[in-house]
Amino acid sequence: MNDPVVEIRGLVKRYGDVTALAGVDLDVHRGEIFGLLGPNGAGKTTLISVVAGLARATSGSARVLGHDVVRDYRFTRRAVGLVPQEINFDPFFSVEEALRFQAGYFGVRLSEERLAEILDALDLAAKRATNARALSGGMKRRLLIGKALVHDPQVLFLDEPTAGVDVELRQQLWRHVRHLRDRGTTVVLTTHYLEEAEELADRIAVIDRGRLLLLEDKATLLARNAGQRLQDIYVALLQREREQREER
Repeated sequence: MNDPVVEIRGLVKRYGDVTALAGVDLDVHRGEIFGLLGPNGAGKTTLISVVAGLARATSGSARVLGHDVVRDYRFTRRAVGLVPQEINFDPFFSVEEALRFQAGYFGVRLSEERLAEILDALDLAAKRATNARALSGGMKRRLLIGKALVHDPQVLFLDEPTAGVDVELRQQLWRHVRHLRDRGTTVVLTTHYLEEAEELADRIAVIDRGRLLLLEDKATLLARNAGQRLQDIYVALLQREREQREER
């Protein structure tokens, strides 16, 4: 559990005059659900993009399974699955076609057994031949997760995976995330639903304005703040940070 699969050291990312990441250091351990929290614009998606190879860091380093994400990008990109915030698949493909094409991008021939496993796990089997544009919002979210899983990644990034979905579907996705963790997949979860992070995460990190404010085991954090929910701790932490910035 303490074996790091993602190692981030001194990670800085600037977009012109805007600093999205300001020297972040953290490890994500093998087989955990890692909750990455922060307000809009905190740098969460930027951090994920650097690790997944969608953005190049200004300085610092990121490694996946011991491999540098720049030098060894062919290895690291195959080791990572990403579920983005935005719906990003071709609406003219069926569910099966979308999954098979996605597997092809990784050089994977999706077997019937593996396809059926993904469809069943995400409750998409009945929609196998359905055109993606005809899916409900929740079904589209499930398809995004399926696309991220076709190459059986060792690290899965879920960037706001339950945004806009109903309570029943959210709980179904929670069960599947736990199932993935129990199978050995390391999961990095960003969410604005604090109850989701409290329910799922083994460890919690909070970033704001590109700076890491907190990194702690969830159980230890809650025990240290007895009687408080994660939401209360999170809000108080951000408030203290803003007050300290104003004093400076």
